[in-house]
Amino acid sequence: MNIEQDIDFELSRLRKTAQRMDALFYIPRTRVSVGFDNILGLVPVVGDFAALIPSLWMIKQAHRLGATPGTLVYMLANTLLDFAIGSIPVVGDLFDLLYNANIRNYRALEINLNKKAARAKSVRTAPKDIAWAHPNLLAD
Repeated sequence: MNIEQDIDFELSRLRKTAQRMDALFYIPRTRVSVGFDNILGLVPVVGDFAALIPSLWMIKQAHRLGATPGTLVYMLANTLLDFAIGSIPVVGDLFDLLYNANIRNYRALEINLNKKAARAKSVRTAPKDIAWAHPNLLAD
């Protein structure tokens, strides 16, 4: 396996986790999704902590994959907001149904990594005629 395959595999795992947590199935005739986060959130206190574990794991994996600090802060803020408001009885359960923090976090990570990859690709494909400015730049 190469690095690109490892990253694709890890992103696939994160996408599946986000979908299971936030969009396991949809309520018929609506665009409202239900996942394990919503189901666990129905159990006071313990359920909210149990739903927090996969969310924090996703952030840890995002860090391992090289997400920027800004993206990691955004993901952590989403997770903490989801946990804090989701802990409020009834109101939190409704919020959880509509907010889908794990899917938001996955999308933010995917966008961030795609931007980083595009920047890296543009640097790798820079014109080779810059060697006159600094010959050691192209020495491999």
